[in-house]
Amino acid sequence: MHEILFWIIIVILVLDFLFEKYLDYLNTTRWSDKLPTELAGIYDEEKYSKQQAYERENHRFGMISETFSFAVTLAMFLFAGFAFVDSLAWGFTANAILAALIFFGLLMFASDVLQTPFEVYDTFVIEEKYGFNKTTPKIFVFDKIKGWLLGAVIGGGLLALIIFIYQKTQNLFWIYAWLIVSAFSVFMLLFYSNLIVPLFNKQTPLPEGELRDAIHKFSEKVGFKLDNIFVINGSKRSTKANAYFTGFGAKKRIVLYDTLIEEMEIEEIVAVLAHEIGHYKKKHVLQGVIISLLHTGAILFVFSLLIGNPLLSRALDVETPNFHIGLVAFGILYSPVSFVLGIFMNILSRKNEYEADAFAAQNYQPVALASALKKLSVKNLSNLTPHPLYVFFHYSHPTLLQRLEHLRKLK
Repeated sequence: MHEILFWIIIVILVLDFLFEKYLDYLNTTRWSDKLPTELAGIYDEEKYSKQQAYERENHRFGMISETFSFAVTLAMFLFAGFAFVDSLAWGFTANAILAALIFFGLLMFASDVLQTPFEVYDTFVIEEKYGFNKTTPKIFVFDKIKGWLLGAVIGGGLLALIIFIYQKTQNLFWIYAWLIVSAFSVFMLLFYSNLIVPLFNKQTPLPEGELRDAIHKFSEKVGFKLDNIFVINGSKRSTKANAYFTGFGAKKRIVLYDTLIEEMEIEEIVAVLAHEIGHYKKKHVLQGVIISLLHTGAILFVFSLLIGNPLLSRALDVETPNFHIGLVAFGILYSPVSFVLGIFMNILSRKNEYEADAFAAQNYQPVALASALKKLSVKNLSNLTPHPLYVFFHYSHPTLLQRLEHLRKLK
């Protein structure tokens, strides 16, 4: 029976890879050497030609890097790679928790080492070529080290705690694990910008002036108390612009990239923030948290039903069942369910984006929001003509043209 389970895992991996490559191919059918009529007034001929070159180069590079990753993953399953790493882990210790930490630590480190050359090429060749990269080799290396340390401390700590709970409670572990993961998720939502972001970027309060006054005026108009407005030095790594909203209650915070402030007029920045505030006022943030927590609970519950089944471990050539090998097998077997749920989450997310746009348009200036969206897309060389099927499966936001059409209908 475990042989059947093994081949189910292989089929899932192969079908997922082939389907993703098919979606990527569909996007290539939308490439054009001439500026499409619908993009006139957004891209000019020169900028559009640059965007298409950027799209083609990223596609080619993605094909190489993703095929490499797929081949390595497939080889790990076909040639008992996970069983080999498992034997290495148990060679260091007889403690199940330490063995799991060593097992995943070895896998994560090896994966990161294999991916680093691709990341270097992407950052220092492709992004550099198109004028986006501001990352120095020193920043790149220190980001890597910080990422490893955070993964070891946070990821390793959570994993160790969950396995410890499993050892003590067995099939009921999912309830306690769910409570712990939920508490951690809420904690990170509240304090991520205070604790994690400063390790990588500098955040400073938006100084007094016309922009801050305009933001406060709008927030007071819509009944949104906002004291925490910060500027992040995104230009430390890239010229791409962005803004985001995080937190709840007194911990809610809006963060503006310095590149966004440099590129946009005050009305456009306020319009972008009006969109972000719209998410909060429409309770999209709370909605997302609740759905995420429920999904996590469902995953842990199903996992608790299967973790003791020796078929999971034997499917990966490990005779003695253990938590970490079962987790690897379960992760692949559950991925089709996650894929389907992801489709519905993207549909909901796109609906929420329209609602946030409508909030900004109705309470501020639809023209300013449209202008800001165009500038962001052109600045970041975004693909404005993706294939509809690719959008359906992967886009959490409507395309720019869809959002502009929606805003026109709101006037």
